[in-house]
Amino acid sequence: MRLSHLLTSRLFVPQATASAHCDLPCGVYDPAQARIEAESVKAICEKYQANEDPEFRARALMIKEQRSELVKHHLWVLWTDYFKPPHFEKYPQLHVLVNEATKLAGASGAKGSADPTVADELLGKIDEIAKIFWETKK
Repeated sequence: MRLSHLLTSRLFVPQATASAHCDLPCGVYDPAQARIEAESVKAICEKYQANEDPEFRARALMIKEQRSELVKHHLWVLWTDYFKPPHFEKYPQLHVLVNEATKLAGASGAKGSADPTVADELLGKIDEIAKIFWETKK
């Protein structure tokens, strides 16, 4: 390898690696994103239960599943990008809490159910995560 190529290649090597919920480490995190999507899931469940039209119900289930995936995404962003080891040390229940919330948003929870009470459980877990989140911001 020529010396000039070696020097040039070293100039373009990243000096630091960053990760975030978007392609730019903006540092903006908020559990409200997960909560808004979970509220949508609950509202869709309620509308689904109140409507007998098969086309409406099929569309409602499809949208509810999409929103449930967004809930999971926003929870994972908080868990993997925002929360750090000191948070997990101070709040040892945080790993389990995020896992339970993610499962409630998934196929065994709100994504796979049209029961508004399941969505209520999900909202409760998100509220617990939000409480911890805002305590870490103090």
